[in-house]
Amino acid sequence: MFLKTKSRLRPQIIINPESDKGRTGKRWKHIKEALRSIFQEYRYEFTEKPCHATEISRSAIMDGAELIVCIGGDGTMNEIANGFFENDRILNPDTALGVVPSGTGSDLSRSLRIPQSLKKALELITEVPSHAIDAGKVIYCDHDSTESERMFLNISDFGIGGEVVRHMNLKKMERKKSSYFKSTISTFLHYKNKRLRIKVDGQDLPEEEYMMGAIANGQVFGKGMKAAPEAQLDDGLFDLLLVKGMKLVEFLRTVRRLYSGTHLPHPRIDLLRCKTVEVTSAPDTDQEVYIEVDGEQVGRVPVRFEILPQCFPIKANL
Repeated sequence: MFLKTKSRLRPQIIINPESDKGRTGKRWKHIKEALRSIFQEYRYEFTEKPCHATEISRSAIMDGAELIVCIGGDGTMNEIANGFFENDRILNPDTALGVVPSGTGSDLSRSLRIPQSLKKALELITEVPSHAIDAGKVIYCDHDSTESERMFLNISDFGIGGEVVRHMNLKKMERKKSSYFKSTISTFLHYKNKRLRIKVDGQDLPEEEYMMGAIANGQVFGKGMKAAPEAQLDDGLFDLLLVKGMKLVEFLRTVRRLYSGTHLPHPRIDLLRCKTVEVTSAPDTDQEVYIEVDGEQVGRVPVRFEILPQCFPIKANL
C-alpha cells in the first residue's frame, strides 16, 4: 500500500518516455496512479528533445518548485541536474531532486541506494530528508571544437570509455548491459592507447600511454560496472582510476572483475583521490581522445574536471 497521508509537496515531475527502451512511456498510466497516491498536487512534463529536461528543471526551480522528480535513467538525471545550476552555483539550495529509476542502467541510483521499484522509490522521496552530495564540473572541447562545460553527478571518463559510447551511438545499439559489454570488447580490438599529460590537483603525473581514466563521484557506471567501489558521493573528492594498456586476455579478466568491483589491486590500475584533474594529449600526437559524461559522449580532450563539494540536494539513502 502507498502512504495513507499524501505529501503536501508540489513537485515538478519530469518524465523521459523513451527511457528504458520506451517502457517508461508505456507505463505512464501506472506511474500516474502511483503519483496521485503520494502527492496531493503535482505538475508533470515529458521530455521531447535533447537537453529538454534541463530547461524544464531550471524553469521549475525559478518558479519556486521545492522538489523535482526524475522518472528516467542516468542521462535524464544528468540533464535535470544541469538545470539546478547557474554560473557554477545551485539556483535554490532548498530545491531537491527525487529519483524514480526507469532506465536501462540507472547506475547512479545504485550508489544512492534508491530502490528500483516505483512504490519504494516514491516512498523514499517523501519520507527521507534531502542529502547534499558532491557534483562534478567538466570543461571540455565539444564536437564543434568549442569549449563547453557540463555538470555531472556520477562518473565521467576519457579514453576507451568515450570510444565505447561513441561506438554504441554510431551503431544505434540499445543501452543495455549486453550491448555495453559487446561494444567494449569490439572497441578494445581496434583501440590504440593514448599518450596523455595528466595533472592531478595541480601536480603533473609522468607522461604515459593510458587506455582510459575514470573520474568517479559515484561507484557504478557502464550498466553495472563497479568502477569505483570505494567512492563516496559526499566526501569532497573524486576517485580517479587510471588504466594503462593491457593484452586481450588480461583485459577480459579485468572487465569481468569490474562487475564485482574487485579490479583495484590490478598492477595496471592506479587509484588516486583528488579535487581536480586536467587531461591533454601529449605534444606531437595525432589522436582523438573522447570523453563521456554520465553515459553521454559529449566531446574530447583537452578537459578539466573539478569537484563541487556537498552542493547538490538529493533524496537518497545515504
